[in-house]
Amino acid sequence: MDTKTSSRLFAPLAACRRAPAVMAVKPLALGLMLVAFCSAQEIRLTQIASGISSPTDIQSANDGTGRLFLVQQNGIIRIHRSGALINTPFLDIRSRTTAGGERGLLGLAFPRGFAEKQRLFVYYTNQAGDIVIAQYRVSTDRDVADPASETILSTIGHQQFANHNGGQIRFGPDGYLYVGVGDGGSGGDPARNGQNRNTLLGKMLRVDVEGDPGRLQIPSTNPFVNQPGMRAEIWAYGLRNPWRFSFDRSTGDMWIGDVGQNIWEEVDFQPASSAGGENYGWNRMEGAHCFSPASGCDTSGVTLPVHEYRQAAECSVTGGFVYRGSAIPALRGTYLFADYCSGRVWGLTRQGNSWVNRDVLSTGFLITTFGEDEAGEIYLSNGRNGTIHRIDGTANSRAPVFPSSAVVNAASFAGGLTPGSLATVFASGVKDQEGITSASGVPLPASVDGVSITVGGIAAPIHAVANVKGQEQVNFQAPFEIRGRTTADVVVTRDGAASAAATVTVADLQPGVFSGVVVHNADFSLVTQERPLIAGEYAFVYAAGLGTVSNQPATGAASPSLALAATVEQVRVTIAGAPCAVSFAGLAPTFAGVYQVNFQVPQNLPSGTQDLVVGIAATASPAIRVPVR
Repeated sequence: MDTKTSSRLFAPLAACRRAPAVMAVKPLALGLMLVAFCSAQEIRLTQIASGISSPTDIQSANDGTGRLFLVQQNGIIRIHRSGALINTPFLDIRSRTTAGGERGLLGLAFPRGFAEKQRLFVYYTNQAGDIVIAQYRVSTDRDVADPASETILSTIGHQQFANHNGGQIRFGPDGYLYVGVGDGGSGGDPARNGQNRNTLLGKMLRVDVEGDPGRLQIPSTNPFVNQPGMRAEIWAYGLRNPWRFSFDRSTGDMWIGDVGQNIWEEVDFQPASSAGGENYGWNRMEGAHCFSPASGCDTSGVTLPVHEYRQAAECSVTGGFVYRGSAIPALRGTYLFADYCSGRVWGLTRQGNSWVNRDVLSTGFLITTFGEDEAGEIYLSNGRNGTIHRIDGTANSRAPVFPSSAVVNAASFAGGLTPGSLATVFASGVKDQEGITSASGVPLPASVDGVSITVGGIAAPIHAVANVKGQEQVNFQAPFEIRGRTTADVVVTRDGAASAAATVTVADLQPGVFSGVVVHNADFSLVTQERPLIAGEYAFVYAAGLGTVSNQPATGAASPSLALAATVEQVRVTIAGAPCAVSFAGLAPTFAGVYQVNFQVPQNLPSGTQDLVVGIAATASPAIRVPVR
């Protein structure tokens, strides 16, 4: 809190000629291109508690009790359970901190297995203004922690200025404690702490407080371990005041709301695959813009924010959570965050190479923090009057949600549809729990798991509905009947609730090859590094978007096995630029909406991993990588 004063997934197909079923998740590319995506009001707020003095954090212990722990800046933590506040504080450390401005009790974290461990961790500023990370234990009364059980794990000097203390602590998916620390205060980072890796100020820290309870240790995999002149606790740097950050409970990705100086507020993103060491830019940069110097700054090695917004009525970003609950299906996968001053709540999602941000709700609140309960439902606080609110859905929030850019070729993920070919729509609100529900066979049904799709008013056969690590999608066949159109409206319906129509481009040809599904024709095994393609052998790939075929089957029906449905246009295959002899190209026998291309590997190819490209007419697929020997 800083007010300035202070995959792709190609769902498994039934085996054809014993070709293996395939499931892979497409990594979404990251970028800074922002797209406005407006919708009707998606959420409403339900007040669950009042009388919380200057709320700074909302936490769940994830211990099966359903309790919410409401943190007050003045040093008190209160419990909300079964719709009511418990009168006795869970923890009272008012004697250890002085609340005011940006100081006080700022953060709370529970380790995994809290129900058995019965220890917790807090982040507060002490009477001198220094930052303290401490452990406490629960008393014999499970609703009361013992204030005399404090074990101080770390103290970070922060006496010169009262602001920019950070304050969030949170256990990551790896079981380590992450700590967001501000840059030391004042304005503009006069000590340049953000870029100085010999201080803990202006950093995201990662420490081990569970390996030896009561002691703070440093994970050996931290990026700056044993680096001269660098603090080993540091996980990432270049932060101004990371007031609130969180982890996506489905993917493990980290989201950071980093408060800006005078112009730009920013949201930073760190994928779960990160090994740490990111430099988020402060104070070289504010958001994606030079700060010191004001122009011509060195941007090398800087990880830019995935979203920024300019201060106007807004003043200070409050980071939130990626929604993963079940009450608002259309909101799943959306990162909710807000501005402290304006009270606006936004939703940020990834769509391919773009970050799509939309207004979700205007509250008029002073939003100080967000929280997430055991079920993945989200809460926010109003610092103006000390109330806590649950985010609930509206009549609009049961229907699936997706933009037109989320309707893509199932193999290449290029936007748009090709008549008769397999397509994918990435949509929130189509499958609550992780897993894949596939059609039981062909002909493909018009509905799977309560989900159906129309394309240009025509029912589209459904292949599978999936949720893989929070990424929801439907694989379907674009109807042959849309041939000749240039666009078609796509509508996704789940359990009777229909999405808004998304207008999608229709193309006669849009070749794409399913990566990782190159098959040896001799024994129908997958091509791998251990079993690469060999000169002269016959192999085949599965593809999408290869256009009109002879002997066309009905939409949703299996392609014929005898009088094959061959492509009308001639298909080309190249490996490392060398042409292959193509023996067949058309709809894969017994499949619906999937093409198969059989070819012979040319002689004299260089060994190693090479590009394989399928072309038709004047178009060509994106290359896939295949091993060759």
